[in-house]
Amino acid sequence: MGQGDFGAALRIFLLTALAVGIWALAKYDYRKPAILPADAPAAAFSAERAYATLGRLLGPEIPHPVSSDENAAVRARIRAEFAALGVKTKAYRAFACNAWRGFEVVPCATVTDILAEIVPGEGRAVILLAHYDSVPAGPGASDDESGVATVIETARALRARGGRSLHPVLAVLTDGEEAGLLGAQAFLGNPALKARVGAVVNVEARGTRGRSLLFQTSPGDGRLIDLYAGSVPFYATSSLYAEIYRLLPNDTDLTLFIRQGFPAFNFAFSENVADYHTVLDRRQNLSRATLQEQGENMLGIASSLEATDYAALAGANDIYLDLFGAVLPRLPASWALPLALAALLLLIGAALRARGSGISRRDWVLAFLLPPALLAVSAVLGFALHLLAQTMSGQPDPSYAYPIALREGLAFGVLAATLLVARMAGPRPAALAVWLWLALLGVATAAFLPGISPYFLYPALAAALAGFALLVVPDAMKGWAGSAAFVPAILLALSIWLGMAASGETLMGLKLHPLFTVPAAFAAMTLVPLLNARAISRRLWLASIAVSLAGAVIATVIAGFQPAFSRTMAQRLSIRYVEDASTRRAAWALDAGAPLPARLRAAAAFSKAPQPMLPGPFPLAYVAPAGHAQFAAARGELLSDVVLPQGRRIAVALHGSPQTSAMLLVVPKTARLRTIDINGQHLAVAAPGNTDTLLACVSRDCATENVTLDLASRAAFALQFVEERYSLPPFAARLVAARPQNAIPSQNGDITVLANRLSVPPR
Repeated sequence: MGQGDFGAALRIFLLTALAVGIWALAKYDYRKPAILPADAPAAAFSAERAYATLGRLLGPEIPHPVSSDENAAVRARIRAEFAALGVKTKAYRAFACNAWRGFEVVPCATVTDILAEIVPGEGRAVILLAHYDSVPAGPGASDDESGVATVIETARALRARGGRSLHPVLAVLTDGEEAGLLGAQAFLGNPALKARVGAVVNVEARGTRGRSLLFQTSPGDGRLIDLYAGSVPFYATSSLYAEIYRLLPNDTDLTLFIRQGFPAFNFAFSENVADYHTVLDRRQNLSRATLQEQGENMLGIASSLEATDYAALAGANDIYLDLFGAVLPRLPASWALPLALAALLLLIGAALRARGSGISRRDWVLAFLLPPALLAVSAVLGFALHLLAQTMSGQPDPSYAYPIALREGLAFGVLAATLLVARMAGPRPAALAVWLWLALLGVATAAFLPGISPYFLYPALAAALAGFALLVVPDAMKGWAGSAAFVPAILLALSIWLGMAASGETLMGLKLHPLFTVPAAFAAMTLVPLLNARAISRRLWLASIAVSLAGAVIATVIAGFQPAFSRTMAQRLSIRYVEDASTRRAAWALDAGAPLPARLRAAAAFSKAPQPMLPGPFPLAYVAPAGHAQFAAARGELLSDVVLPQGRRIAVALHGSPQTSAMLLVVPKTARLRTIDINGQHLAVAAPGNTDTLLACVSRDCATENVTLDLASRAAFALQFVEERYSLPPFAARLVAARPQNAIPSQNGDITVLANRLSVPPR
């Protein structure tokens, strides 16, 4: 290797090390609080105190879904914790339904919220919000009993601080959030309780560790972000999160408060999502550092809200992101487009100035094609590598348990893509082309998706300063000066985009590998001018690409050979015992998110491919025959059928067993449902006949509910009734024993499903 090749190889190595180092800083070394001990000052939030409180709340750590006996026990323990602080509580019990997502699934239940007067006073209160119910599959230590413990420790600290508050502070601990935000719906459905709301701080969880993210605010959040910036010691937020959150099939209680127009903050942690809604959501798996940050966020915001006139919170939206938890650059969203246009014009000016510096038209065209080519090649390599790992492992998410190898493979893939396209242009046109693209994307996102715009706008603004210098300094584009001028912008872009690559993995792991490869490619394109690849010998260039691709393939092959699941990162695999009274047949139905383990497939004659376990809006599953039905089926009784001028109104009674956990009623779209009336709740369908409707009544009293349906059709149809019991019959023990240790129940867990139908004649 000649001296020139040695220098070029060293340059590749150093720039790669720089990128990896910044990614590692974003992933592991962001600013975070110290865990305060149990004897910390009374006015401070202590994770150790909250962790101890959490232990008392959870007791035996068993699931406590709405309406269960353990749900009532947890509620009693919560009220005892508040009583020990001298805080009075009351229970608010109500029946609620919530069609916030439309009428494909409508949940209902009798719920019991807990209201605690933390700081008394007149007027609208600062609401500290969390939910105390869990899913039927897991004990909910993080989601969301950690939120309850956070509220209790925050309440203790607020009372210890004393002082005058402009507003009362009220804790609202809701029931039935997991069933469909039903406790929040019941609270807001009471006009007297709703009138007490001034501003809301919610704490949630979608994992067991990681940063406490401010991932959602109410619209017009500029003043809210200012308050956040001045109230907490460490930042973890971005206006991008709200854009992403709208695309995810998730909601929290705060969704309903935001829809009512209340100023609101939503905090959650989301790392280690493998434990979320499973039996592994236990106290021992909760990070105390995460609990400390979650608590400091709630306490800081609540303290500031106590001293803030609610009218001062009104304003326009901001765009923002944090850098390593240390700084929070933010701008009014209305500034985004003008600033993006200004950055673009300055960079266009710099490009025009550089046009006469010996760069050919062909070089300019190739330079402008370089950034999209890098993004495309990186994305394609990401899909190819992930497909290779999938094919080898036979699993849809091969890196679920062990992500390091595939992460390295994807990183090598982005490096190979960067080296491959780097010779398309010299350093000067490449630098200007990269920043012109980022500025163009800054303009586009500022116009249409402003929450995303800071990822393009902030680096583009820094680059525009370099562009301005190139405009006013003669011959500045010659030599290394033209590229070096952009170094501050490059460092900012690396921090932003590699930070996104690090945080994006916490959402859904590397199953969503574009959230890793695309941000990494945006970061890498800013380094291309510094690579000066045209000065690298062709031999070294090809060798570097070959080594990178080999590294990508080797790491991916290792990922493909590793097991997809482990005891701590287990496969979600719930077992359902299903009886259909219309056929008098029984079946086993197992979750179909991943291939069945060999032991389970050998335990019964399961279908090779997922199939419906019941007719109607039920999930696909691996299904095996389980003999004849053995239980009395849930049933529906037609109480009345009244002809209307444009349809009919029927009343049916639900009849479940004493073991009922939930009752489901499926109304086919052919009946053209218009309204539902159940236990004082009246629900109007926006588009009759648009979809089947599943009415999910998920408290035990639903076993004897009456339902009135207003229908636009008089034709014959069949109603389907389903009783769910959050347990399996004793003879399921053989199948449970066949489930391997790296597979666990999730969501509703192992359940018994008893289905029946009621034919309704034409009128």
